[in-house]
Amino acid sequence: MGRITARSPVTRIALNDGDVAVRRRADTLVVEEPLEICVSGEPITVTMRTPGNDIELAAGFLTGEGVIRSGRDFRSAIHCGGPGTGASLADGTASNTYNVLDVTLAAEVAPAVTDIARKFYTTSSCGVCGTASIEAIQKQSPHDVEGDGVTFPASWLAGLPDALRAGQAVFDKTGGLHAAALFDAASGELLVLREDVGRHNAVDKVIGWAVLEDLLPLSGTVLQVSGRASFELVQKAIMAGIPALSAVSAPSSLAVELAAASGLTLVGFSRGTSLNVYSRPGRIRM
Repeated sequence: MGRITARSPVTRIALNDGDVAVRRRADTLVVEEPLEICVSGEPITVTMRTPGNDIELAAGFLTGEGVIRSGRDFRSAIHCGGPGTGASLADGTASNTYNVLDVTLAAEVAPAVTDIARKFYTTSSCGVCGTASIEAIQKQSPHDVEGDGVTFPASWLAGLPDALRAGQAVFDKTGGLHAAALFDAASGELLVLREDVGRHNAVDKVIGWAVLEDLLPLSGTVLQVSGRASFELVQKAIMAGIPALSAVSAPSSLAVELAAASGLTLVGFSRGTSLNVYSRPGRIRM
């Protein structure tokens, strides 16, 4: 099925006190391939992702878009043959590239809106590049994030980046992946961890796992992400009912505004010994 890593020749140049050493060797790269997500045969979006956990990715994406609200809304998904790197079969048809995923939703779920402004190529670094305006991407969550009474110790929260990094098996081989992990605030347990070339894809895979397990809303949890906290990641957390989002890097101004307005605890620059709390600090026990 989908590849996660690939090998490529590389010329390594090492500089040491004026000496230059050059050698050729093989390097391990993270794979990036397009995934077209369809609902009942209708294309919804194309995203660049690391192959693997594609059904979770689709389920998380549809949750973030407000199309589905629970695991009961998601019936099934199947990879379809499509254009890409797959070879042609003897009868002239294209082989399955595993880069097209068709989702079937429950009969009572309203059809996904295929706004032409949203049906646009989505890069691995930006999941809302095709949306026409802020108003179009700001969704109304069906879950009460602000009313979530969860609390957690600052010392435990500060340790989540290390727990996230310890679980990044593919990052150890490539150095080129983002990660997201969901933790239970009461027990401290790591519930799920996913890696992907895109930040938003890693979060979608985590939320999609919860959708398929029918665990929404994700009350009493903390979402830890590598990299920065964007508006989009905050919105995805809110749409899944996650009350706290922690990032190892900086948040954007719009991310802070949305978190504050929605009652989400937003943490940035979480580096093990310190962290910045940008909204709802009352959930953190000092």
